[in-house]
Amino acid sequence: MRMIGMMAVAAAAIATAGMAQSRPAVSPAITKALADPARADQQGDDARRQAAAVLAFSGVKPGDTVIDYLPGAGYWTRIFTGVVGAKGHVYALWPASGGKYADKALPALRGRGFANLTAEVQATDLPTAPVPVDLFWTVQNYHDIPNGGGGEPALRAFNAAVFKLLKKGGTYVVIDHADAAGRGLANTATTHRIDPAAVRQQVESAGFRFVGESPVLRNAADDHSQKVFDPAIRGRTDQFVYKFRKP
Repeated sequence: MRMIGMMAVAAAAIATAGMAQSRPAVSPAITKALADPARADQQGDDARRQAAAVLAFSGVKPGDTVIDYLPGAGYWTRIFTGVVGAKGHVYALWPASGGKYADKALPALRGRGFANLTAEVQATDLPTAPVPVDLFWTVQNYHDIPNGGGGEPALRAFNAAVFKLLKKGGTYVVIDHADAAGRGLANTATTHRIDPAAVRQQVESAGFRFVGESPVLRNAADDHSQKVFDPAIRGRTDQFVYKFRKP
């Protein structure tokens, strides 16, 4: 009985450690960046996006060089500029084929005058950077990469490019809409979802080590059948937050 009790205590300790790993403490730099009054127009979205928890999980810190890939309207980009500070740098990048998505966001970001930001549409469809980076970050974009006929080869090329531009020990964070287990890439162009297990396999096959997952954007009430743009589920989809590291 004593042995069973000891095993139960050990199991509880392991579970607690796992929870602590997935919900790391929010750093002062992240707290300060999120509280910046210049972000007043964004802050209403912070709770829904679980911004503090997701950023803490990524490990981003002052002095880091970060790529925010396909940054949308620049929600995360603007936060990153505050977190990395004057000694860090943020690259908000759109691929050449996605230049149309930068029409409004790019001039808006440049107009904010961030001294530690480079925002641009790249000349290629694969991400590049002039210097090795600490963190490559992409949110709700990974599922689009194989669309348009690119398939698995497009994902292999993309992950290889990310691997190449990261520093040794650099971090790759993928956040996306989850599809049902076993669906692979079947719905990336229809419901705009992707099987998390397929993503992990793809990224690990490029040489990355899987660090872990944050559960903060998971939603068990999402049955994965609806398009992510459907008003019934939009903004509340079941999302996975995966963290990988370049050895």
